[in-house]
Amino acid sequence: MPKTLRKREEILDDHGSRFPDFAVRRKRRLSKIFLVLSVVCLVQQPHPFQLHRPLRQAAGVIGVDSQLGPQPPCGAEPSPPYPSLDASVFVESWSVPNFGRYWRPPACTGWAEVGFTTLVTTVARFRYASEAEGLLRHIGAISARAGVRYWSTTHKQWQTLVVDAYALTDSQSGQRRKDFTLEELTAGKVLYFEQADNLSGKAIYRMHIAEVSADRVVFDIQNVSTMRYFLIPIFHPGEAQSIHFLDRESDGVWRYYSIMRTGRGANRRLVGNESSSINRAVAFYRQLVGIPTDQEPPAAR
Repeated sequence: MPKTLRKREEILDDHGSRFPDFAVRRKRRLSKIFLVLSVVCLVQQPHPFQLHRPLRQAAGVIGVDSQLGPQPPCGAEPSPPYPSLDASVFVESWSVPNFGRYWRPPACTGWAEVGFTTLVTTVARFRYASEAEGLLRHIGAISARAGVRYWSTTHKQWQTLVVDAYALTDSQSGQRRKDFTLEELTAGKVLYFEQADNLSGKAIYRMHIAEVSADRVVFDIQNVSTMRYFLIPIFHPGEAQSIHFLDRESDGVWRYYSIMRTGRGANRRLVGNESSSINRAVAFYRQLVGIPTDQEPPAAR
């Protein structure tokens, strides 16, 4: 029987669970969590979500193939699939060790490196009354990231995840500027921002606007400076990556799909906590769509 998600120490504990050889056993070993979120327009007050049993147990029901890994919405049906609109968001942590070594990212991500240390997908449908320009303004509002909160599984309380965040004029630290304007957020544009969080301190990130249209926005983010925890390198440049797909389904309804990955060379002891990875991914989803990031209950305790 698959193991349930362990409540491991966020920073100090070892990565934890062991799995049989993937090539021999070929069993699904996924840590999945159903979250039920009442996602509403940005101007409305959202309702709490409910935590459901680990989705790892339901892998056979929904047809997620751990051999393929996550499949973003790039000309084919995504995996994991989008949940229904009845206030649900689906978060999955892919955590099979052998699978992590050899996973090859889908071509549309633009990621060349094979494998991962942590890999989390967040998939949702949400109500949004505005146009794509409204979502782009949220993406460009880098300063609004400051104060994002998440549930710390080490301290068992809500804590500030992003201490500070601001746009940069280029890839050099200290060249602070105002948030990015709508006119700057065009397809193919590369922008930079600096962010300080409670784990890795201050780092510079590259944001690439991959696609922009009335019905679709795609952007990806990765670190361009080394990220450290008390002088210990956690991520070298390019090892903390995320890609986000926003697609209009109908008037007032959008789809969200994201993949957040730490590279195969990342410090597993410091970043290998599944609960922490899930809570961080959900925090950024909430911030983007206008849900209070410290709204009870957390994604994983």
